[in-house]
Amino acid sequence: MELESILLPGVDAKRPLLIAGPCSAETEEQVMETARQLASKGIKIFRAGIWKPRTKPGGFEGLGVEALPWLQRVQSELGMYTAVEVATAKHVRDCLAHNVDILWIGARTSANPFAVQEIADALEGIDIPVLIKNPVNPDLDLWIGAIERIYNAGVRRIGAIHRGFSTADKKIYRNLPQWHIPIELHRQIPNLPIICDPSHIGGKRELIASLCQQAMDLNFDGLIIETHINPDKAWSDAAQQVTPEVLDFILSNIVIRDTTQTTENLSALRRQIDELDNSLLELLARRMRVSREIGQYKKEHNMPILQTQRYDEILQNRITQAEQMGMDAEFMKTVLVAIHEESVRHQQEIMKM
Repeated sequence: MELESILLPGVDAKRPLLIAGPCSAETEEQVMETARQLASKGIKIFRAGIWKPRTKPGGFEGLGVEALPWLQRVQSELGMYTAVEVATAKHVRDCLAHNVDILWIGARTSANPFAVQEIADALEGIDIPVLIKNPVNPDLDLWIGAIERIYNAGVRRIGAIHRGFSTADKKIYRNLPQWHIPIELHRQIPNLPIICDPSHIGGKRELIASLCQQAMDLNFDGLIIETHINPDKAWSDAAQQVTPEVLDFILSNIVIRDTTQTTENLSALRRQIDELDNSLLELLARRMRVSREIGQYKKEHNMPILQTQRYDEILQNRITQAEQMGMDAEFMKTVLVAIHEESVRHQQEIMKM
């Protein structure tokens, strides 16, 4: 993709690019006061939810077009740029009519190719930065597909927003970061700027600072952080919003690593990694050979492939061992499940013979 910069005139090119503002535009006073405080902290781009897709009906779903003139006041009185989430072609038209500077496509919308295409059609011939959040589920192809649809509409100022991935399990995060997915996105589209949304990943304001640092350590290009003058009274997502003062404290304590440093002194350690990876591959290949021998035995003795009790015991024992060796339980579970699935595949091939 031949992409162009999403930076707007007057916005500092140094990392991180910062976008901040309330989850929802609630009142004109709330919008203006939040924007004033953010502007005083040097924030140049003001975000506010105008249309809010809610999981269940009955929640606050945004004020809609009524709130867009407030963002125009933010532009004219404070000199800030504005950013708004859009989910339909009408949203796009309404935002363009009110001179919104940046559009973003939310996670629920990016999961729907028909909705993304509708937005792409509405953006045909329009030169405006468009940011695309990852779909709610960890589907990299779907994320790239949404990016490509916007690109095919002629938009060249495109960025991605990583907001984590939904899970039914109870976890510390509202949405699991699964950092390997945006890392792979960057590998496939190296010139695509990626912005982290720690508010939606964490779901709790006390997690935002550490998530911001993790994103910067992974060389993300920017941050989009929900900020409210009175977070506890917010009409939506109160728990994950911070005040402008807290935001300023978080940003002032982020460490930005030096990306210009040479990595030559890492060459010896990287050679060790290569050797260890080769050893891992050899061990996995040997494990699969044993799995095929097990499959042959099961076939000859008319036994089912899946031995649930045995699998559960192995899984728990190996995870416990991994934790004792300083590894994360979820990481090890993911590895073991993948190895087991590959072992089952090998045994299925034997059964078919």
